[in-house]
Amino acid sequence: MSRFTKIAALLIAIAMIASLAACGSTNGGGGGGNAPAADNADRHYAVDKDTVVVCTADETPAISARGHSAVAGNYINQLTYEQLIQIDKNLAPQPWLAESYEYTEQSDGAYLWTFHLHKGVKFHDGTEMHAEDVVASLEAAAKSPEVQINTTSFRDPHVIDEYTVGLYTDGPSAAVLYDLSGHGNAIEPKALIDSGNDFNAKPIGTGPYKFVNWKISEQLEFTRFDDYWNKDRMPAIKNIIWKIIPEGSARTIALQAHEVDYIIELDTNDIDLIKGDEGLVLLDVPSLAFNFLCLNNTVDPFGNVNVRRAINAAVNRDDIITVALNGEGMASVAQTTYGFETCDTTGFVGYNVEKAKEFAAASGVDLSKVSFEVICSDDTKRRAGQVIQENLDTAFGMGVELVSMDLATYLSQTAQGNFEGFIGGYTGSNMVTWIKGLFHSTQIGGSNKTRTNDPKVDAMIEEITRTIDTDKRIELENEFTRYMNDLCPQVPIYQVNKCEAYNKYLGDIFLGPSGRFYCEEWAWQ
Repeated sequence: MSRFTKIAALLIAIAMIASLAACGSTNGGGGGGNAPAADNADRHYAVDKDTVVVCTADETPAISARGHSAVAGNYINQLTYEQLIQIDKNLAPQPWLAESYEYTEQSDGAYLWTFHLHKGVKFHDGTEMHAEDVVASLEAAAKSPEVQINTTSFRDPHVIDEYTVGLYTDGPSAAVLYDLSGHGNAIEPKALIDSGNDFNAKPIGTGPYKFVNWKISEQLEFTRFDDYWNKDRMPAIKNIIWKIIPEGSARTIALQAHEVDYIIELDTNDIDLIKGDEGLVLLDVPSLAFNFLCLNNTVDPFGNVNVRRAINAAVNRDDIITVALNGEGMASVAQTTYGFETCDTTGFVGYNVEKAKEFAAASGVDLSKVSFEVICSDDTKRRAGQVIQENLDTAFGMGVELVSMDLATYLSQTAQGNFEGFIGGYTGSNMVTWIKGLFHSTQIGGSNKTRTNDPKVDAMIEEITRTIDTDKRIELENEFTRYMNDLCPQVPIYQVNKCEAYNKYLGDIFLGPSGRFYCEEWAWQ
């Protein structure tokens, strides 16, 4: 299958996934009928009907809504927190804690957005949510650098009445609803914010699950919030245990032994083991997850565009997909991701060693005398790093040292700019906030890990953000992607398939292209 055939297949698959639950979720994902009585010792058949044990590779660096910018933290926040807006299974923003909203243009050209809140929404501490809680939460988010990406498209949140909140955007905005759905804009009680509650020790939100306990490096525990406001989505599963098992094969062994019920990050080397186990179900879906070799553009020699272009052209993406992903992914062909409304491949140079050498010569840098560190925070990234290490040595005699690092340390070091390179990933639910997060200068210290600081990039992103008309925005996004393909701030590697696995008696499973899943919908069959 050619690269572009794969791309077409990806786009078709994502469209299908967005409207269908994965792998026959309504009948337990694997069929086989109802589980026999719970006194059976075999957990193929004897599940704890009140509990699901989820297994993940990476421990969240924080359980508060505003204290991190990590996917691992977002998973946890989805249990305990909610926002005014939520992204649905079709990747569209929908009212959530807000029952409805409208916007009106003001005399000065600004837009006033008015959000009408659901009444009777309870926080985990038993207090009711009001407009003042929303305003306090949005103001607190705006002061938190870890979540700044989702706070810059709007300003001046204010109370209109007890159940109505207003805020402004500077003109039309294609980003504001997506931003309000970000985990950093989760709604917390104003009284606790004002009193200095440590939300990383005691997170209090409105979500379907309450936090119970965190055993560092071992597991997190949650229980159903029985006063949850959305009775139509009251969880069937009472308890969620979130186990941390960094090593890929150990996660698979734990699932096969029925010590855990669901793996979020299945090691792709173990796919055949899952397929061969009749008690388990494999989820293997195309996703929006974009993975890359991040180069710190403020560190020599990576400030030299031709050095970046040379490295980009020297990387064999197909080999990385084979070695690191067991074939479960597609090679990246642009500086932006496929699966959103657009992505332009014009000007992107893929694997081409001769072209890489031309770029190296044009850079004026002797790459045989360059050596740099690449941080890898898990097994898959390390395998990808090993291919890159070999590629750059073969092409230029360039040295690469792979450095293993846990997720929390890696996030801290890279946010501060204390790195030369790392294997990273980035996932979003829409193109507008995705490009802003990766490339806008305001996100340096956050999700702009390359530390790209280009006034033209900023201006292009800001124009895209203001553009409501879809056709015009797509045109601008294509222009932006072409510019970034030439600027080459990072080395795109692949878009990975999202591979997860679970006990076949766990039903109502959905996995979307953004990687979002819904524990509150799960039920033992």
